[in-house]
Order: sequence, then C-alpha cells, then structure tokens
Amino acid sequence: MKEKGNETFTPLSKQKRPHLASKCEHLNDAEFWRRQIVREITEGIGKIQNPGLGEHLIRDINDDINKKLREKYHWNRRIKELGGADYNAIEKKQQVTGDGDIQSDAIRGSGGYRYFGAAKDLPGVKELFQKHALRMAKRKRGDYNQITPDYYGWRDEEDGVLLELEQDALQQRSNKQTKYDNGEESNEEEEDDTYNQDYLAAIPTQEMV
Repeated sequence: MKEKGNETFTPLSKQKRPHLASKCEHLNDAEFWRRQIVREITEGIGKIQNPGLGEHLIRDINDDINKKLREKYHWNRRIKELGGADYNAIEKKQQVTGDGDIQSDAIRGSGGYRYFGAAKDLPGVKELFQKHALRMAKRKRGDYNQITPDYYGWRDEEDGVLLELEQDALQQRSNKQTKYDNGEESNEEEEDDTYNQDYLAAIPTQEMV
C-alpha cells in the first residue's frame, strides 16, 4: 500500500477484481483485469488435461473455465467502451482461423458451454457430441432435399414460353429450308448464318425469363 498525496493507493495486483466490469472506469485497469482472467483460464485449461483428477474435480474446473470465459467477454466489452481494442471481435476471428485462440481445443455444447481437456471424455459428454454430429450430418443431407427442380432449370419449359419460342424457331428453319430446296435461297452459308442469328434472337435471356 502506497500513499499518493493525501490518498492511499493500493496496487491492482493487491486488489480484488471488481465483480462487475462496468464498475471499472480506467482502460489500463480493465486491461489488467482482463489479463488476469486470461491467465486463470489458461491455468485451468492446463489443469483439466489430466484425466486422473477424477470426474467431480474435472467438472468443477470445466465449470470455472466457462464462468471465466463469460467474465472475460464482459471485460472485453468494457475495454471497448473505454476506448480500447475490440477483443471480442479479435477473438471471434481467432476462433475461425484457430490462430492463438485459447478455446480452440474445446468442444462446444448447448448454450455456448464448452468442454475442455479431460471433460470431453466425461460420461455422457462423448455420447452427447456423437448424437450432435449425427444430427448435423442428417441436416446437411436434408439441405439437398430442399433443392427443387427449378434450381437446375428443369421446369423452365413449364410456363410454355420456351416451348413456344423453340417451335417458332423450328418453323422458321423449316420455311427457310423449303425456300432453299425450291431455289429461292441460293447462298447456303448466308442462310445458315441467318438461321443462327434468328434462332439465337428467339431464345430469351435470363433477364427476359
């Protein structure tokens, strides 16, 4: 404990962390408390890797880690409010890339609860995630069942527009062939080019359809 003017100053390391992050009014203090929480989470993750701790202790440590993760979230938000870095956004990006994320070894359960280390092998936990993986696999297969023939364009002719245009183009082709056979059309190359232009013009674009 130190005296600063007429005030008594206690180093943060000797103080108890505020129960509510919103009570902290200084950015440097908020950064200090966040670092403290990160150290505690890291220590907990290190401890829970030992399966010999026993089921009850493993569950307690896992619960404590999750509690501190929620607490860290609130300190991250408070730091941003005080003008500091947006740690929640940074950590979200790290979770996607797996780069430097202390939670990358965890398995997520319901409600955002995470299982670390030996907690992933606790009775009931493995079965829980096996069922979850099965549901996700079925859901992914079900997504393909929702694709209708319209997606592939199989029903484009059902409105009659394309069929009518195709019939018109074929009729024009037949008329030109008749004229050519009767000697009315002498330039075959020109006739073919005219047919191609007419046929392509008769086919609607995506915007038209």
